Amino acid sequence: MDCTKCTIKGCRNSSPCQDNSDKYVENYSLPENQSKARAASLLIDNGRAGSLSRLEEIVEYMKIQGYTRIGCAYCYGMEKEAVLLREYLVAAGFKPIMVSCTVDQVRESAINTNKANQAVSCNPLGQAYLLNSSGVPFTILMGLCLGHDILIQKNLNMDFTTFVVKDRVYKNNPILGLPGLSF
Repeated sequence: MDCTKCTIKGCRNSSPCQDNSDKYVENYSLPENQSKARAASLLIDNGRAGSLSRLEEIVEYMKIQGYTRIGCAYCYGMEKEAVLLREYLVAAGFKPIMVSCTVDQVRESAINTNKANQAVSCNPLGQAYLLNSSGVPFTILMGLCLGHDILIQKNLNMDFTTFVVKDRVYKNNPILGLPGLSF
């Protein structure tokens, strides 16, 4: 399947090219999925799509869900921005648990068995452990390295979203790397 090559776009009206919805649509009625679907609808319906920044959307989503304590896993290289995020979240009424990627001072040789380097490494499993242990219901990911983001996402026991994707070339705006993209 390659929806980008479809010229009919039947899924946007009344005749999709396939219909597997009987395999999953009933799962939308599960309470945990309903709360997320309803919160998402409140953010985009009635002309609201595009009216909030990503950060404003995250804050509003967390309010709709009734979260007060929230986690944030961030890259140490974004500590200055993480401080600003913490201040913003506190001002919005949240109690953030901010966890740096260098938590627990784990050495590179312990993270990657192919390395002998004793420098402090990023520690996404440590971040996941601390956030899971804290009992927060929701976590924001901020600027984690590729691979580290995958490890933490695989190991978090709560819902999460990404606020910042690290892209050193395009100043953390990776969509700018698409050839032919213009704004």
